[in-house]
Amino acid sequence: MIEQPLELPNGVVLKNRIVKSAMSEALADARNNPTAALMELFERWGAGGAGLLITGNTPIDPWHLEHAGNFVLDAQSDMGRVSELAARAKSGGAKVLAQLAHAGRQTPEAINPQPLSISDLRLNLSGYGAPVAATDAQLEDVAEKFTRSAELAQEAGFDGVEVHAAHGYLLSSALSPRINIRKDRWGGALENRARLLLSVVRAVRARVAPGFILAVKLNSSDFEKGGFDHQESALVAKMLEAEGVDFIEISGGTFEAPTAYQHSSKKQSTIAREGYFLDYAAAIKSALTIPLMVTGGFRSGAVMKAAIAEAKTDLIGMGRPFIVDPDFPAKLLSGEIAAAPSVEREFPPADDLPRGAVLNWFCHQLALQGSTGAAALSLPLIEGHARYLASIESATERLLEARCQGGGQELRCH
Repeated sequence: MIEQPLELPNGVVLKNRIVKSAMSEALADARNNPTAALMELFERWGAGGAGLLITGNTPIDPWHLEHAGNFVLDAQSDMGRVSELAARAKSGGAKVLAQLAHAGRQTPEAINPQPLSISDLRLNLSGYGAPVAATDAQLEDVAEKFTRSAELAQEAGFDGVEVHAAHGYLLSSALSPRINIRKDRWGGALENRARLLLSVVRAVRARVAPGFILAVKLNSSDFEKGGFDHQESALVAKMLEAEGVDFIEISGGTFEAPTAYQHSSKKQSTIAREGYFLDYAAAIKSALTIPLMVTGGFRSGAVMKAAIAEAKTDLIGMGRPFIVDPDFPAKLLSGEIAAAPSVEREFPPADDLPRGAVLNWFCHQLALQGSTGAAALSLPLIEGHARYLASIESATERLLEARCQGGGQELRCH
């Protein structure tokens, strides 16, 4: 099943069902433009056999980054570099989407001490500043920025965009009744909490070509008490379908409840440790006619094929295996291997490790793939974790220095 092509509602055909889901490459320069390392990495991924590639978190605004090193797509972008990134990623026959995002209250304090958010509720983690509740005009401006970034992606040669409305970022937090405590037209009932996301999607669909792919990444659940849940997720998915979305990617969790970033140990059964959003996705898929993509945990070809055969998903999203072996999709599709790489199963349980250690180890390996052409899988977990944190700190300093040199910025340089 995974080798079969898939035609999207707008007529674009993906050559197979394997998707490189968005990962945090952190390989942009101090001006948030793509580097040669990022281009090299996407060219290798594009040649590796996947049907679709999605860029890592690509902010629409340099003041609301996931972290320093994000590639930003806005009016200040070096479009020559952006176009080269798209061309090299597509050179192997894969379709490529830019994942557009706004970090909202999950913007690191060093980058923006007072980020724009749906409310003034602060993230319950260190390193994040006190957010400012956006005005009505500012939320309308956010929708316009998403739309302009989508137009730039089309201009650069990307095949489409994925609007990031998951994992606690701005559009995700707007959906959450726990975070979105507004009393105006943007808060309260689900229809109001979905207004920002639907405004973005409606505007993008109206201003890009019919053949330009428009996807949305949506939480199946925030996995937090009082947050966005899977019943509401199914309802929002139906709203998105009505707006002309070509497919929806299902994930889950937030920075405070990082379900999407978990890793499964080798002690768990194959079913338990793979496709851990599938049960939620199946209920959503049954209500839709557009394709659904599920990301999280997939490794064995048998589980992937079963998920498609049982109509739980149409597309299989994976991230970490692409870091270990960029060519694994072709090997999996040809039968050379029966499963994607799963080195994380040798790691200790997450509860026995520093917060984010496994994720950071993989992020460091990703950077090595881009800069040297190879991962260093023998690198100890804690050492890779520490190196990644140091690299982000260094990237943040370079970003702040570049801001100061630019002059006239409304926020602090240091």
